[in-house]
Amino acid sequence: MKKNVGSIDRILRIIAGSALIALAATDTVGWWGWLGVVPLLTGLIGFCSLYTLLGIKTCPLNDAR
Repeated sequence: MKKNVGSIDRILRIIAGSALIALAATDTVGWWGWLGVVPLLTGLIGFCSLYTLLGIKTCPLNDAR
């Protein structure tokens, strides 16, 4: 499983995912805020299966690995 999520993309996913989870935990948003787990995990792992299906790569080092 090669990484296909670049650094900036990873940082944004981690921030957005954490924010959604925090909002869900404080009942600011509904249950859908827990969907923030998905961008959080893809940001931490560096791999997004949807990117693979769509042929997207934001990681410039992907070809070197």
